[in-house]
Amino acid sequence: MVIIPRMDSSLTSFFNPRGVVVIGASTSPEKLGYGVARNLVQSGYAGAIHFVSQKQGQLFERPLYTDLAQVPDPVDLAILIVPPQATPETIKACGTRGIHAAIIVSSGFREAGAEGAALERECVEIGHAQGVRLLGPNCIGTLDTHLPLDTTFLQPPMPTRGGIGFISHSGAFCAAIIDWARRQGFGFSQLVSLGNQADVNETDMLPMLAADVHTRVIVLYMESVSDGRKFVDAARAVTRVKPVVALKVGRFESGQKAAASHTGALAASDIAFDAAFEKAGILRADSAEQMFDWARALETCPLPRGKRIGILTNAGGPGVIAADSLETNGLLLAKLNESTLKALSANLPPAASVQNPVDMLASASPEQYATCLKLLLEDKDVNGVMVILPPPPMFKAENAATALIPLIQDSGKPVVIALLGSTLIEQAAQTFQLANVQTYPFPERAASALSALVKRAEFLESKQTLKVLETFRVSEPKDKSIEELLAAYGIQTAQIKLARDENEAVSIAEELGFPFVMKIASPDILHKSDVGGVLLDIKDSQQARSGYTQMVSRVKSVMPGARIDGVHLQRQIPNGQEVIVGMVRDPQFGPLMMFGSGGVEVEGLKDVAFALAPLNQFEVREMMRKTWAGRKLKGFRNIPAVDQDSVVDVLIKLARLAVENESIEEIEINPLRVLEAGAVAIDVRIKYGV
Repeated sequence: MVIIPRMDSSLTSFFNPRGVVVIGASTSPEKLGYGVARNLVQSGYAGAIHFVSQKQGQLFERPLYTDLAQVPDPVDLAILIVPPQATPETIKACGTRGIHAAIIVSSGFREAGAEGAALERECVEIGHAQGVRLLGPNCIGTLDTHLPLDTTFLQPPMPTRGGIGFISHSGAFCAAIIDWARRQGFGFSQLVSLGNQADVNETDMLPMLAADVHTRVIVLYMESVSDGRKFVDAARAVTRVKPVVALKVGRFESGQKAAASHTGALAASDIAFDAAFEKAGILRADSAEQMFDWARALETCPLPRGKRIGILTNAGGPGVIAADSLETNGLLLAKLNESTLKALSANLPPAASVQNPVDMLASASPEQYATCLKLLLEDKDVNGVMVILPPPPMFKAENAATALIPLIQDSGKPVVIALLGSTLIEQAAQTFQLANVQTYPFPERAASALSALVKRAEFLESKQTLKVLETFRVSEPKDKSIEELLAAYGIQTAQIKLARDENEAVSIAEELGFPFVMKIASPDILHKSDVGGVLLDIKDSQQARSGYTQMVSRVKSVMPGARIDGVHLQRQIPNGQEVIVGMVRDPQFGPLMMFGSGGVEVEGLKDVAFALAPLNQFEVREMMRKTWAGRKLKGFRNIPAVDQDSVVDVLIKLARLAVENESIEEIEINPLRVLEAGAVAIDVRIKYGV
């Protein structure tokens, strides 16, 4: 049973108020206070509407009050359009009046500098003390096309009714998207402009939109996240019942803090967002256009049961573009079964191509479009269809649309339309829009939309529910050696001991047994092999003595300023495949786990994948699937297969260690040597927080 996070009852008035008051209403059409009042009245909102202004009079046939205390019941949502300095007292007045939800439209707060930031903090403190939840400041408000309710100052009309719920950090972006959506032919269920998120944030709003019966898909425009861990927890529950698509901007942040390990160096903050979205089941779009392409498909199309796609076209060139686009988006060109091929041949001219992509030729009629689509949808090996419809030379495109729509609406498989052209397909576009059938101007965008449907279906099928693990925490991990700490979590290490001179090196070598490995011991040297600080396959005591002397001398000459504590001796482990596993603690999302190609070339190859801890088997195997290091564990040509399950086990345990020991900032095992049976941590680094 899927459970959406319980909605915060303190937010209910933002979505279903019994009465709304505009504080700062204006009779001047050029003022925001006029625009908000106008939209509120014209939206058709059935609840009570009240206006508070500095002057008495009337606005839209309603009285203007000069004091909030004069406003009659019911009223439980306030829209504040007052100067920034007057906002704290206005919030206090709302609390006194019994209003527990306020939208602060005014700007001049945190975005304006230190003085504004202090004023914003004061507003939040007063809001908390008075029991008033705040949306904004510096926002455009909310929209509900179904209630209906419009608390914004945007130019009318309201957006078309639809099933897309839109949460945005940017008010200007909301305004532009609403206008663009009208031309694109899709609508919204709800819209929430968060502004500065002084109080209410995206994590608060997700379960609210998920619970809305009219919202079928949620889209997020994000510039940051208020609390990464809470966001992931809330989103993971929401995505079980409704798809979420996000556009997170600011991918390329400058000034990334220097990291001491490969893991830290490769784990940019945007990678943490990628991992967070994947953990939560959020589809991350690369552009605003792509975000809404995906949302439109997710709103109206059934989910496919696989990634094998059929292409139906009346032109060869666009069919080839479509085939390439499917592969680019991780989809497959379906192989049609024999009965489908025979039926297609019977209904098409001899020159037509019945192999996928199915090219019906330019003469294809609306009836042939419909017949061939029906045959593709009936093929058990076809999971979805892309129909390519440029202006037919012998028929009107809208006639083909009319013939296709009933089949699309009755199908349990997704069908998207690549509607190519401009003026000659305008009527067809309107016909599809009225039937709520998604069209895209090019095959590439149609293929991308299909890929979003496949990803959503795969997410729901993955059942990534984390098993409840027995509580286990190592007390004072700093007091334990690295080997003891890893051993406590069941991670095998190659025993390592420090020799401070050549005599001690010989003694330890005879204790460990031969062959063994020697590594320079220095807190100032991260990449030991770069300075000649690693010797392999030492077979006897004489080699141990000479190896110690030569290594220390060589390293001192290369790095004369480095502190050298001696050398580490380690029993040499049998050959296998080497990978890197690690963790860096992200300030927003917590432990970010890494897996990839190990050894000295890890940063050069960048063959790595990241995921947020804790991990389950599905998530670890996805990390492995994304990397060459993971795929070749099962063997490749002359590379023998090794124990993949042992890697899964190590990553799950290492993630658990990271979650349960918050004082650890970074962990890196490089390499983790994967053997025919088992895996051994050869070189381990742990960095603790200050």
